[in-house]
Amino acid sequence: MHPSLHARTMPAKPAIIMAASGAVTTYTELDARSNQGAHLIRSLGLKRGDGIALMLDNSAAFFEIVWAAQRAGLYYTCIPTRLTALEVAFIVTDSASTVLVASAPIGDELAGLLPGVTLFAPNRRDFLSERAAFPATPIADESPGNDMLYSSGTTGRPKGIRPPLPEGSLDQTNPLTEFGRSHYAMDVDSVFLSPAPLYHAAPLRWCMTIHKLGGTTIVMEKYDPEGALALIERYRVTHAQFVPTHFIRMLKLDPAVRAKYDVSSLKVVYHAAAPCPVEVKQAMMAWWGPIIHEFYAGTEANGLTGIGPAEWLERPGSVGRAIWGQLRICDEDDKPLPPRSVGAIYFAEGPQFVYHNDPEKTAATRNRHGWTTLGDIGWVDEDGFLYLTDRQSFMIISGGVNIYPQEIEDALVTHPKVADVAVVGAPDEEMGEQVVAVVQPANWAEAGPELAEELRAWLDGRIGRIKLPKRFDFDPELPRTPTGKLLKRLVRERYWNRDATGLQAGGKEGQPS
Repeated sequence: MHPSLHARTMPAKPAIIMAASGAVTTYTELDARSNQGAHLIRSLGLKRGDGIALMLDNSAAFFEIVWAAQRAGLYYTCIPTRLTALEVAFIVTDSASTVLVASAPIGDELAGLLPGVTLFAPNRRDFLSERAAFPATPIADESPGNDMLYSSGTTGRPKGIRPPLPEGSLDQTNPLTEFGRSHYAMDVDSVFLSPAPLYHAAPLRWCMTIHKLGGTTIVMEKYDPEGALALIERYRVTHAQFVPTHFIRMLKLDPAVRAKYDVSSLKVVYHAAAPCPVEVKQAMMAWWGPIIHEFYAGTEANGLTGIGPAEWLERPGSVGRAIWGQLRICDEDDKPLPPRSVGAIYFAEGPQFVYHNDPEKTAATRNRHGWTTLGDIGWVDEDGFLYLTDRQSFMIISGGVNIYPQEIEDALVTHPKVADVAVVGAPDEEMGEQVVAVVQPANWAEAGPELAEELRAWLDGRIGRIKLPKRFDFDPELPRTPTGKLLKRLVRERYWNRDATGLQAGGKEGQPS
């Protein structure tokens, strides 16, 4: 299974459709352009095992270059477009990439940090025009490459995962492709909607999986909730991946807007990246029917759980049972815990990984049994279904009691006046930490003490009183990655790095921060 095979059997079939323009890239065009790209890559001196970095907005060219790198046996590292020059330089250097292709102009600062790296950008060399000079036939020494992606860095500097390069032919299958076929019924007839940036692991890997199977990907340049509904109707989308933030924004559309669009073509929708509030998923199930699946995994691919809609309706809040690896919940001494006991989530007997050039961080993911963790906290029931509680680094310890912010956030985000929320621990002289809710209101004009009191009343009875936030602050826009991950570290640092208040000068509790 490989796009080159589909170019021979279904040459005119769309491989990629860009949402905003409707521009189509057929399998013939994808195959030809990736062949030309592979020739260009070879002309730059890159051989199997070398690296190329991409810092690109969502576009058809993104896939043309990635598939060129894949068939040239390279590691391809996809970099978020919003990083600073220092952050980009770290990833390019750490990944040993010798070529960087960017959508936006590359400034002198970044260029100066990357001596010896070949730069393609609007103000540098032009990858697409140089590619056009090469033949559309395969290079002589094709071999399969692989992604080398970096964790999103929500808790610190990004960490690179460099898996072994596949051996054998270009068209070999892989575990993700088999998972998509067996669990999500993906096949040649699948029409897949991808609303998230392609530089993140899940959107990139799932779109490439669809290309391997011969389906069609509908790629949104930028997520828009009503726009996603319109695309589902227009292209009769069968499969889609979202994150909880996408669901929340769709649910907060006017009911009349939601009712305008026919989404009956959807067969399988799945989500990941962050825990989904139970009420949000229940509302989506009521709207779209029992077609929503969920999986839990990381870029590290050290394990995977999955749950279908029927199982989830019986166990609301679960992210499923282990599909890759075996789940273990451990205490602080690495002792396995019984069902329904909260602890660190580990995978035993799962795929191994290392963080590139960082043995200390790699070692921190292992316990004395050799099991691996992504740093999340949770518990399993008697049947082995996993429930996520939060990340260990976000746990709040107030008066000796462990408080997990996710439960509070899930309760608050369902309030109709809340667009987004982050719950963090702030310094407290008596209790050690106090619970603070930082709220992004749906209407900024409503930010203030009255809304804070309304939210306190909303939480009363929904969560235990010990978990109620001691204060509510407001933010016009909370920091999230484009894939929906909350950068809670940045929110928390406001309270620990700014005179222990977290507020701008003149701010007050319950007032905009």
